[in-house]
Amino acid sequence: MTIVDSRSEKDPVVLTGREMDVMNVLWRLGSGTVSEVQKGLQDKLAYTTVLTILRTLEKKGHIRHEEEGRAHRYVPLVEKAEAQEGAVKRVTRKLFSGSPELLMAHLIQEKGLSEDQLRRLKALVDERLKEGEG
Repeated sequence: MTIVDSRSEKDPVVLTGREMDVMNVLWRLGSGTVSEVQKGLQDKLAYTTVLTILRTLEKKGHIRHEEEGRAHRYVPLVEKAEAQEGAVKRVTRKLFSGSPELLMAHLIQEKGLSEDQLRRLKALVDERLKEGEG
């Protein structure tokens, strides 16, 4: 088995929508061949399209592959939380003038949040404020 790993610890995780879809499948499965990833996607994409996305993710250093006979098994090199952090920072910078406060205000004002969800957000804020006092 040959392992190819080109990830650099300094590279930020920046994913397109399709790349995020593919990464979500890999995170859920732990690893996957092109066919396995293709089957795990909600949208039906051609085999060659999935392969291209996987190769792009590998060039970016977000995944690696292991040779498994004639197939390649792709393995994530980044945690989902790392990708989420990168996405939130990017959205905050581009859509909310770099202000986490504006992003939070937008989320809280969102009409789709239930009272339960708002209470959980409030509890998180209250917990964070207590940490700052200690």
